[in-house]
Amino acid sequence: MVSRSFPRWNGNHSSVTMFILLGLSDEKELQLILFPIFLGVYIVTLTWNLGLILLIRVDSHLHTPMYFFLSFLAFIDVSFSSSISPRMLADFLKDEKTIAFLDCAIQYFVFTWMGISECCLLAVMAIDRYVAIGKPLQYSVIMSPAICGRMVAGVSTTAFLSSLAQTISCFSLYYCGPNIIQHFFCDFPQIIPLSCSNSFISETVLLLAAIFFVFGSFLVTLLSYGFIVASILKMSSGKASIKAFNTCASHLASVTLFFSTALSVYMQPDSSKVTAKDKVLSVFYAILIPMLNPLIYSLRNKEIKDAIKRAIKKAKY
Repeated sequence: MVSRSFPRWNGNHSSVTMFILLGLSDEKELQLILFPIFLGVYIVTLTWNLGLILLIRVDSHLHTPMYFFLSFLAFIDVSFSSSISPRMLADFLKDEKTIAFLDCAIQYFVFTWMGISECCLLAVMAIDRYVAIGKPLQYSVIMSPAICGRMVAGVSTTAFLSSLAQTISCFSLYYCGPNIIQHFFCDFPQIIPLSCSNSFISETVLLLAAIFFVFGSFLVTLLSYGFIVASILKMSSGKASIKAFNTCASHLASVTLFFSTALSVYMQPDSSKVTAKDKVLSVFYAILIPMLNPLIYSLRNKEIKDAIKRAIKKAKY
């Protein structure tokens, strides 16, 4: 593909105003096959997550901290997927996948905001599970509605500020061409190499965000599960131990899927070079996981199933 710089002239220099996304594939036939598949995935993602939010909202039996966090996770997943899927679907039908500089910045900002929010929220949900299992008598006091609300507000605000700092540091750099992003969406490792100016500060901001939010959240989650295992081992009843483990099995599956795929993509010696494997992993954590999360949390959840039955019964009468 021939690179077009789409220059904006500024004296003797020019700056890029458009980027070109290489997409998932450059084969037109394959893109036409992928379009209905990913359209179906996106529709299912919206339906399942918005349906779960509505179900938790209207059913008083689900007005507990765990389901409050789960409804916020569903909102994050809808926003996470919506920051990428609509443009990706449109690009399947285009010969040249261009994206304006500002649109690229907005996409990166929303994607990063939701990604960091999900990392932090998964850690908060792990803490919630530890308190429920390790300190059941104090659970309602420790995880009160006010505290849960502050936790979610804290997650959203810190993720917003981190995303804003990363976006400003990345897109305030000077881009004079080339302008081809070797991915199907705007992501930091693929954008920074295109800059014509020193990117040390931008890369430092990204590194600090990764340490504090991604690795920090992962460490909190691991520690929480360490305490959960210790609490389960202290239980005298085998039945109680199994029941306690089942309450956090869905969350553990969600954590494993998200962190394993995300870290596989970004923890590479040179993450600026995107291989076919990297694109598949990116599709998994950015598009498929938002669809799978509500299914993971609902599949073996008796309370969710009972809530669905109650909703169906009310709809009939």
